[in-house]
Amino acid sequence: MSNLDALTTRTRHPLLTPFWLVGHLIVLVVVAAFVMLGFWQLNRHAERARANEEGRRTIAEAPVPLDELLSGAEDIESLRYRRVTVTGAYRPEDEVLIRSRSHPDHGVGYHVVTPLVLSDGTAVLVNRGWVPQAADTPPVGEAAPPAGEVTVTGWVEPTQVRPGVGPADPEEGRLPRMHRVDITRIARQVDYDLAPVYVVAREGAGEGDLPIPVATPTFDDPGPHMSYAIQWFSFAVIGVVGYAFLARRAVRQSRARPSTTS
Repeated sequence: MSNLDALTTRTRHPLLTPFWLVGHLIVLVVVAAFVMLGFWQLNRHAERARANEEGRRTIAEAPVPLDELLSGAEDIESLRYRRVTVTGAYRPEDEVLIRSRSHPDHGVGYHVVTPLVLSDGTAVLVNRGWVPQAADTPPVGEAAPPAGEVTVTGWVEPTQVRPGVGPADPEEGRLPRMHRVDITRIARQVDYDLAPVYVVAREGAGEGDLPIPVATPTFDDPGPHMSYAIQWFSFAVIGVVGYAFLARRAVRQSRARPSTTS
């Protein structure tokens, strides 16, 4: 080895070798990704907080007539959780049961969705509440709706859509049981027009012990995003500290080795 090569070998910092330079780049990219994911989860947490605040504000507003709400609506999704009143007569012969709905005290059952026909001949679907699994044939006799004209008070929900991998309902035929409140699909099996939203009833749903009304949303759950953010930031810190420990050990070992010349 020449004197110049020997000098270069002795003076080159051990963390500037090709092996360590590649390691620096990999750790930088990974730690940066962890930090970005952490901030993304913080943004999700803030979005959830804003949505909860909006939900609490909306559900606390005084109810308005459904037709008034729909007449001024530009976006159906924005109507979610708005409290409404609507008057009409139930049509139990067109009732549909929504599968796999849980009650915290009674387990899995169905939600009973019954059309409420209005004075102009149109109708709105009303989720009247929960019934047990054994009540699997509509119309559910032990959860019959009030007869005659009734005023329903509740909150608005948009039609439910199938998630990418969720169960699908048949496109044809009359369905007594469905997986979701799909207003377009239910409209195919009734002979009147349906409103583009449905109402989850709190008053006017029934007169007996069944159905059990759906609980009003509370909007208290902040979601898991803050804990996820802490995890990602922790991974970033662990990565930096762990890599620094390895680098320090490599420097010490390099300094402890005697240099050689030829």
